[in-house]
Amino acid sequence: MHVLAVTSEIYPLVKTGGLADVTGALPKALATFGIETHTLIPGYPSILALARLHPPLMEFDDLLGEKATLRHLEIDGISLFVLDAPNLYDRPGGPYVDENGYDHHDNWKRFAVLSLAGAEIAAGALPGWRPDLVHTHDWQSALTSVYLRQMGSPVPVVLTIHNLAFQGQYSSDLLPLIGLPPEVYSVDSMEYFGDISYLKGGLMTADHITVVSPTYAREILSPTFGMGLDGVLNTRIDRLQGIVNGIDNEVWDPSTDPYLPFRFDMKTLRNKKNNKALLLERFNLQPGDGPLFSAVTRVTWQKGMDMLAEVADEIFYRGGRLIVLGQGDHAIENALKETAARFPGKMAVSVGYNEPTAHLIHGGSDSIIQPSRFEPCGLTQLYAMRYGCVPVVSRTGGLSETIIDANDAALSARAATGFQFHPVRPEGLRQALRRAADAYQDKRKWARLQLQAMRADYSWDRSAESYAEVYGRLTEQRFQATH
Repeated sequence: MHVLAVTSEIYPLVKTGGLADVTGALPKALATFGIETHTLIPGYPSILALARLHPPLMEFDDLLGEKATLRHLEIDGISLFVLDAPNLYDRPGGPYVDENGYDHHDNWKRFAVLSLAGAEIAAGALPGWRPDLVHTHDWQSALTSVYLRQMGSPVPVVLTIHNLAFQGQYSSDLLPLIGLPPEVYSVDSMEYFGDISYLKGGLMTADHITVVSPTYAREILSPTFGMGLDGVLNTRIDRLQGIVNGIDNEVWDPSTDPYLPFRFDMKTLRNKKNNKALLLERFNLQPGDGPLFSAVTRVTWQKGMDMLAEVADEIFYRGGRLIVLGQGDHAIENALKETAARFPGKMAVSVGYNEPTAHLIHGGSDSIIQPSRFEPCGLTQLYAMRYGCVPVVSRTGGLSETIIDANDAALSARAATGFQFHPVRPEGLRQALRRAADAYQDKRKWARLQLQAMRADYSWDRSAESYAEVYGRLTEQRFQATH
C-alpha cells in the first residue's frame, strides 16, 4: 500500500512538538505492515539545504498563484516530498512564527498551498506515482481532503488531530484566495462562528478521524474539551477513533542515547545518578539528597505551567530541585522565573527547547511533571518512563491511559508507573508532588517504580497496527465502491 502523509513538521528535520515525533516515527513502524509512506513537508530552510541537492520531481505552475518545485529526500529511513516554494517557506523563524515570535502573516496561504499540493499529488499530478490513501495531520494539512472532494477524487483520507485547540480559524473573505467556492461557507462545511476553520473543513470531509488517545476521543465530544467543535465531532462520531501515540524506541533508548554522558538500562540504572549530578551542575543547582523534578513542555496554560509556578515551593520544602525547559506564554515564563529567583540554587528555568538537553533531562531527572489541563496523548511521559524518570501527571486525556497511579493496590501489584492527580488544580498538583517526594525517600519503592516505568511498552508497534487496520478498511471500502 502507498500512503501520502501531509504534515507541517517532521522529526528529525523540523520539530516544535509531539506532532513531529509522530510523523517521523509512524512511517517507519508502518513499513513492517507493508505500507510505504511518502511524507509531503514544506521546504523550510533547514530542509532545503538537503533537498536542493536532488533534482526536482515536478513543477507546480500555479498553487494559489505560487510556483513551486517538488523534490525528493530520504533521511533516517523516511521518504519525503519537499514542497520548495521559497516565497512561502524559505524565511527566518519557525514553521509557524517569525523570528520575533509572531505568527507568519500568511499562514492561511502557506498551509492552504501545502494542502492543495497534497491534494494534487493524491489526485495523480506526480507522474508514475499515486497513493492509495492520504493521511493528514492537524489544521495545517486538513484542507487536503477539502480540495480532494472539490476535485471529485475518491481517494480515502485519514485526518489525525494532535491538539483540537489549534483550528486554523480565518476570515471567510479568504475563501476565493484559497481557491474554494462560496458553498463551503456553510455549517455543514467550513463555516465556524462567522469565520472559516481549516480543521473543521477537514473534519467534515475526511473518511476517518483519529485522535491520539481513546480517552481524548471521548473527552472532545463534550463542550468542556471540544473547543467549539464538539457538535461537529458528534455528527462524525462513527468515523472517530482514538489511537494512543507510540514512541521511537531507537531515538529514545537510554542504553544507546548519544546525548547521555552516562548510558544505562534496567540492569545499570545506578548510572542515572551520574547524569543527575551533571544536570545539577549544568543548571547551577545545589546538590542534595532530594529528588530532581523536571518539566519539558510548552510553557502554557494548557500544560498547567502556571500551577507549577504556584506550587513549586512544595518541591524545595522537601529537599528537591526543579528544572523547567520550554517556552510559550511570556507571563507564565516570567512567573516561573520569579519562583526560581525566590529559591536560588533550587530551581532553574531555561526558555527554549533543544533535543540534546531534553534527552539529558530525562536521563538525569528523578521525576517529570505534566500537570496538563487537557492532554490529547502526551509523549513526554512516555519518553520519561523509558528513562526511569517517574511521571507526575494530571488525570486527563492520554496521561490517564499511559500512567498507572502509585496507589496501594498498584504498588502491591507492582504495576504502578507514576503519580496521578485530580481534579486538575494547584492543590491537587501539590499533593501529587508531596506523594512523589515521600516515595522517593523509600529507595526500594522508588527503584521499583522506575523499573516498572521502564518496562512499559509504548513502542509504535501496537499503534501502527491500529493505523494499518484503518488504512486497510478504507482502501477496501473504496475498492468495493468503485468495482
